[in-house]
Amino acid sequence: MSEPEVIVGIGGAAGDGTASAGNTLVLSLARQGIASYSYNAYQSVIRGGHSWLRIRFSAKKPLNHGDQVNALIALNQDSLDRHLQELQPGGIALYNGAKLAPSYDPPSKVQLCPLPIPDLAPDSTRLPVMQNTVAVGALTQLMGLSSGRLESVFEATFAKKPQVVQQNVKAARAGYEYASKNFNPLKTRLTPNDQTWAQASGNHLLAMGAALAGCKFYVAYPMSPATHVLEWFASHAQRLGICVRQVEDEISVVNMCIGANHMGVRGMCATSGGGFALMTEAIGMAGIMETPAVIINVMRAGPSTGVPTKTEQADLNQAFGASQGDFPRVVLAPTSMSDCFVTPSQAFNVADRFQLPVIILADLLLCEGSETVATEVLDVEFPIDRGELITKADGPPDGEPYLRYKNTPSGISTRAIPGLPGHLYVAASDEHDEDGVLLSDVYTDPIRRKKMVDKRVRKMSTILKHLPAPVLEGSADAETTLLGWGSTWGVIKEAAEQLNAAGDSVNHLHVKTLIPLHIDEITATLNRGQRIVIIENNQSGQFARHLRAETGIVAHGHVRKYDGEPFEPKHIVAGVKDVIGGQEVVEVISTEPGWRTDHPTGTSGAWDGLKAKKPSVPAKN
Repeated sequence: MSEPEVIVGIGGAAGDGTASAGNTLVLSLARQGIASYSYNAYQSVIRGGHSWLRIRFSAKKPLNHGDQVNALIALNQDSLDRHLQELQPGGIALYNGAKLAPSYDPPSKVQLCPLPIPDLAPDSTRLPVMQNTVAVGALTQLMGLSSGRLESVFEATFAKKPQVVQQNVKAARAGYEYASKNFNPLKTRLTPNDQTWAQASGNHLLAMGAALAGCKFYVAYPMSPATHVLEWFASHAQRLGICVRQVEDEISVVNMCIGANHMGVRGMCATSGGGFALMTEAIGMAGIMETPAVIINVMRAGPSTGVPTKTEQADLNQAFGASQGDFPRVVLAPTSMSDCFVTPSQAFNVADRFQLPVIILADLLLCEGSETVATEVLDVEFPIDRGELITKADGPPDGEPYLRYKNTPSGISTRAIPGLPGHLYVAASDEHDEDGVLLSDVYTDPIRRKKMVDKRVRKMSTILKHLPAPVLEGSADAETTLLGWGSTWGVIKEAAEQLNAAGDSVNHLHVKTLIPLHIDEITATLNRGQRIVIIENNQSGQFARHLRAETGIVAHGHVRKYDGEPFEPKHIVAGVKDVIGGQEVVEVISTEPGWRTDHPTGTSGAWDGLKAKKPSVPAKN
């Protein structure tokens, strides 16, 4: 039997407080042992537009934001019109009854819950956000949960503003009491328990994980959706002893990051696709200098400016080909928000041990979404492996000249921080010999050039055992294997469970380490099944092409999505069924009921047929 869950949607314009209302609700339920997963779809505007925050609550940790809505808080008319139709039978719609009214009949068995906001919160005339607090209080009551935990969130959030605490507590209580007297509660009940949860976004977890992994230098130029990594480091830098720099552009960012690592300090930077494009030449410099560096690309919908507030998995080819020439690199794609916490440690250790750049490919879904994380998961000490780093020396090693780029069997040479006695060498973007002497200063030397390229590439022969291998979930003998990478892990896992429950034979293989691939493990798994379906958030099937190039394996079908919104379980279930039915490439799209996808603009007539009549609603008290 599945765990009871409630999916709440909060809609409004930018500036209406959708995020703060959702955050208050998440923290309140987390204090009662209820886990959550949040995804916020919003426009690239400061005020106005439309924001749609969806939060999935359950005592069992949700793996994605789901594909239905049980409770709606509409903060404006547009949100009520857009999302009322999405409510499931038994759902509820909360809105300001003094200003808003549905434009069409609600779905069957959906309860309309108009709130007389001016009566319940007189301060709302001066402080419109009070309507959010009233609605959250009412929803808390309709979910059968304690108002005390909600009030404790206000006390913690506004601890230095007692008057604001009092206003919010008063408004929440008014909504709670009004709902208890006028509306029927949700039939689905979430059971409070003793589990303790912390709430964090993927960006915050990347930053926290890096700090615990020994990162002492963070540099960035603000670029959505990676900006919150910089904000976290800036707010914690002094207490944690981390140097944080915001500089003029991404070229400066990556060069300072490489410079810090060259000096023996663990340094990291983060950006998105456009900023990453500016970093590519310097990434090649890290490759030829054999300098570790950790670079995060939080992918958004491109190309160019693209859709800055939407998600996509379309920078895979960019990460593979960043900079010119052949040199080893590692590309890791976190599979969940919780995995964002672990990945920086893995990246730093591999970067230091093998002296190469590591690219972390996250995306907007992971990094701007948030989830509850068990507090014990965050209470860890990551192992720190600095590799063959020399930090102290009185003279040359063993009386011999120091060879920074010594041609060793493993391809890994000792790395001395600058300034050590007897360890002088040149580090530059030119090709060089073992001692750092630049080959560009020599007329021609093909033997030494080939030797140094081979030395660097030789590192990759032993690196796989230090990187997370894909793990098969489900029966090894299933007929169909769903194959994904990065942020789609949770939604594919749930879709696989639904497909198996419906009688299909499905398992799930997910890849985090993209370069290098665990070819043996992947090939052994994929060759067992009858059918391979690759699922990814891009148009061209970038991972499918990578898999074919590295292994020769050609998938039987593909499910792709590139409309800026993430997959939901229903998209994958329907797409996989189409592939099983014989379709090779299935492209899915997020559509709201009544949306005319065939219209040239996609907007005119969006609500045609939905405004036939206004429904009757309960009278205001």
